[in-house]
Amino acid sequence: MSSPIDFTALAGARQFDLAQPMKNGMPQSPNHPPFRMILERRHGDMVRSDGGSASNEVIITGGHVGTHVDALGHVSQDGLVYGGIKAESIQSHLGLSEHGIDTFTPFVGRGVLLDITKIKGVATLEPGYGVTADDLQAAEDAAGVRVGAGDAVLIGTGWSRLWDDRPAFQGLDSGVPGPDVSAAQWLRDRQVAVAGGETIAFEQLKPGAGHATLPVHRVLLVDAGINIIETMRLHELIDAGATEFLFVLAPIRVVGATGAPVRPLALVPGS
Repeated sequence: MSSPIDFTALAGARQFDLAQPMKNGMPQSPNHPPFRMILERRHGDMVRSDGGSASNEVIITGGHVGTHVDALGHVSQDGLVYGGIKAESIQSHLGLSEHGIDTFTPFVGRGVLLDITKIKGVATLEPGYGVTADDLQAAEDAAGVRVGAGDAVLIGTGWSRLWDDRPAFQGLDSGVPGPDVSAAQWLRDRQVAVAGGETIAFEQLKPGAGHATLPVHRVLLVDAGINIIETMRLHELIDAGATEFLFVLAPIRVVGATGAPVRPLALVPGS
């Protein structure tokens, strides 16, 4: 069983913003529309009679760009999504009628960071490294915590340190570190509520492999019904030595979308 959080300690809690900043040209998967933000109206384009003016923007983005949550309907296997539902029966040009991101219940509860960089003695895992179930167990032991049913589990690889180096972060040629199938099964067996990581895809991507297959997505989204958080900013949480915290996760409620941007927060109780 997971240990309860002492909410009285949150009065002096340190807040960590776990979202990467969204900006033009940021790293993202080539499989999704690029993020764009432009000022549609600038100050001075229209001036009110009292001298006041305002500016506003147009934002264009895919649901899987920047820090985001995957809806359960994002991935199918052999034509089926979570619950054995035929994918073709729930999709249309208007989106998903079931398992869209609008059906995600905002998460406010216990978060656990399993820092793989700590047990490996590095700041950032090597490209293409596969995080195994044994790694998760070792990180859990090192942290002195126990992942319980309903927890949010974040896997620290240190990869968010590379955010400002787009080619390195995307790892299209070199690969990126992430959980392998054994790690996904470990998370499933622990019955976690959500799982998150720092890379574009919550997967081990070997050098040059790209997104050819996504077995971890299949295990978590299709088989287990566990939502995935991707492109998280975790290195500050890692550097702080945080292991468990109050975690807040509420993606934008876009009806029928297969995913949506999110700004996760971690509140770490003070000592």
